[in-house]
Amino acid sequence: MGEYNKKKGVFGGVSYGESEETTQMMVQENAGTIRNQALPTKIGFWQKFKTFWLQDIDWNKEIKVVLTPKQQKVENEINEFLHQEITWEKVHDFLFQEVKFRK
Repeated sequence: MGEYNKKKGVFGGVSYGESEETTQMMVQENAGTIRNQALPTKIGFWQKFKTFWLQDIDWNKEIKVVLTPKQQKVENEINEFLHQEITWEKVHDFLFQEVKFRK
């Protein structure tokens, strides 16, 4: 399809001919030029998101969570609420409590 000459010129030394082998050589030689350059890139939101969610995690490693005193208080209250003992008497008292409306 095209013939590749090693001489440098305005169009990179490409001329049209019949050799398929030289076309393959030209594609292989020019294919790596962009990847070899260290191009500066701006890291966007989706790139940060993808690297965070697709990171490798060692599942055998212990995970330690450190809470502030306020966070610990809230966590204790949530656990206390979730693990409270529910009896029919408590449910009955809640459902049939006296409701007062103000005027």
